[in-house]
Amino acid sequence: MSVAKVIEIICCSPKSFDDAIRNGIAEAAKTLHGIKAAWVKDKSLCIENAQIAQYKVILHITFEIKK
Repeated sequence: MSVAKVIEIICCSPKSFDDAIRNGIAEAAKTLHGIKAAWVKDKSLCIENAQIAQYKVILHITFEIKK
């Protein structure tokens, strides 16, 4: 039997949504072991001076806590 846990993280990037997702997973992997999946819950943009300043993503990260 395996047991998994899901956490929610918010990650940002000045480049793209894809970059925000990759950065978020990379940061989560520094402290979480056994990451199995990620789900993009929401996306948003931060606008400054009529330009996109940040791409923001809310991710649900699923990781295994027991095999």
